[in-house]
Amino acid sequence: MTVRVVLADDQTVVRAGFRALLDLTDDLVVVAEAADGRQAVEAVRLTRPDVVLMDIRMPGVDGIEATRRIAADRALDGVRVVVLTTYQVDDYVFEALRHGAAGFLLKDIEPDELRAAIRTVAAGQSLLAPAVTRSVVEEFARLKGPEAAGADRLAVLTEREREVMALVAAGLSNEEIGRRLLMSPLTAKTHVSRAMTKLRARDRAQLVVLAYETGLVRAGER
Repeated sequence: MTVRVVLADDQTVVRAGFRALLDLTDDLVVVAEAADGRQAVEAVRLTRPDVVLMDIRMPGVDGIEATRRIAADRALDGVRVVVLTTYQVDDYVFEALRHGAAGFLLKDIEPDELRAAIRTVAAGQSLLAPAVTRSVVEEFARLKGPEAAGADRLAVLTEREREVMALVAAGLSNEEIGRRLLMSPLTAKTHVSRAMTKLRARDRAQLVVLAYETGLVRAGER
């Protein structure tokens, strides 16, 4: 399967660098480029890519707002946004995750890791396994604190779904959740999907954010 990618960055040299890396791979193809968030949203609506590599800091409409617009458009449900950042701990990254980003990558990522990350996201999987991503969510969840009405938001979940959601926030895969709770990976996946549907979460990344924001999981817990 060929993965279609949109590159959004205000620096031409950065876009050229990423395009050069992706052009070396048969199963990854850049279908459009954008120099700001407005152009990125237009390019996504026009080309319907699988993955968007989205710089956060861009003039005019920034990457956070562009991510929000893409995630809010039901016609673009299959599009996954990965934000690009220079810093591991960045409050803009947390906001992008809140608004629908599937994960984030550092701009100095190794070429093979970049290609693997794009394939992972395109396949509907999460980039939340690395500890650094959980650290970002934890850090800003700690600063922000749980929402006062957090418990009410989770009232739609069963006890099992809450338990599974907490393990997703801890970075466990469906297979690991299954082993922990003595269920099959397919059953674990079903619970994750139900929790996402009930909470209107776009993907596992948003489930993690919600777990911390609502106080289901506390910063520093494992």
